[in-house]
Amino acid sequence: MAEHTILVLNNPAAKHLALLDRLPDSTRIAAGETAEAFVKAAPEADVILVGGVARALVEEVWAMAPRVKWVHSIAVGLETLLFPALVESKTVLTNSRGVFSRSLAEFAISGMLWFAKDIRRMCRQQREGQWEKFTVKELHGASLGVIGQGSIGRATSALASAFGMKVRGIGRKHLPEEFADVLERSDYLLVSTPLTEETRGMIGEAELRRMKPSAVILNLGRGPVIVEDALVKALREGWIRGAVLDVYDTEPLPEGHPFWSLENVLLSPHCADNTETWLNEAMEIFLENFARYVKGDPLRNVTHKELGY
Repeated sequence: MAEHTILVLNNPAAKHLALLDRLPDSTRIAAGETAEAFVKAAPEADVILVGGVARALVEEVWAMAPRVKWVHSIAVGLETLLFPALVESKTVLTNSRGVFSRSLAEFAISGMLWFAKDIRRMCRQQREGQWEKFTVKELHGASLGVIGQGSIGRATSALASAFGMKVRGIGRKHLPEEFADVLERSDYLLVSTPLTEETRGMIGEAELRRMKPSAVILNLGRGPVIVEDALVKALREGWIRGAVLDVYDTEPLPEGHPFWSLENVLLSPHCADNTETWLNEAMEIFLENFARYVKGDPLRNVTHKELGY
């Protein structure tokens, strides 16, 4: 029997899985995208590596593998992965938290610069052959509110501070008055929280109306954290200046959705973190954790299953 058996729920031909060759020779690996691929290996498996597959498959394979002690998700978000049996078990669940923080922080800065320098207007004037000077703003001295103090929030805060922005962040245990203060004072508001029952719809009409008319909101976490209908109304009626969006309630964004045509929205098709290297970087996290697991050392990126992140 192999010393360790890993069930890899992913397309076996995926290039990033080649990094598994660095595991000890005694490690048994079974990979596939159907439950049938794991029939032989599942009874002895102690690790599951979850890639781009549906939760139904994870749940089915989980039921086949009673000896699993550790599950690792290549992705960061857990809302599409968690199921009751996994949450209630003693099995450790880790993810690739931090792998997207650099690219999303850069996108946040680019989104704020898009509005500060009115780059949409520059593009329009260039397209129309118009030479019309106008006044631009600086990020220096502007206030950035960060809702969510995870890796994305921290990375963005660091870059924003380098621009001379005034940064204030709040986390899960913020007080109501702190939340209100961040909404009211921020020139730019970054929403980077995971999607949980606590955060779903936390930015709605009341919260958007508390923001400055000149403020820009950025959602780089999960779409449903902001009430989409309320945000459309806020953008159309000028409660706020604009929005920078990488995530949405429904993806792909449906044809005819208001976001497509709103001039005060910078829209990314959920690819602001889709770098050429993120999958390999995520695998590096798994490989480091596997080395820790074999030695009995604490794992990195242990999630709070019961809280959903």
